[in-house]
Amino acid sequence: MVMELDLRGLYCPMPVFRTREEIMKVPIGGTINVIADDPAAAEDIPRWAKRSGNEVLDVKKDGEEVRILIRRLK
Repeated sequence: MVMELDLRGLYCPMPVFRTREEIMKVPIGGTINVIADDPAAAEDIPRWAKRSGNEVLDVKKDGEEVRILIRRLK
């Protein structure tokens, strides 16, 4: 199961807060695909994911957007 979370238009610190809230809706072992256009999100969300004990599977930048695939481990 992959949940998609569209955070375009939100800026720091909201992308991290929303990702933290929404990942709790994903079953352990499931993934969430975060889409954001906040320039800080490309660093902030993966940093948060690692600190929170989750796994960053992929980070892709496409112009101003970033897509971050995270597997929930806790």
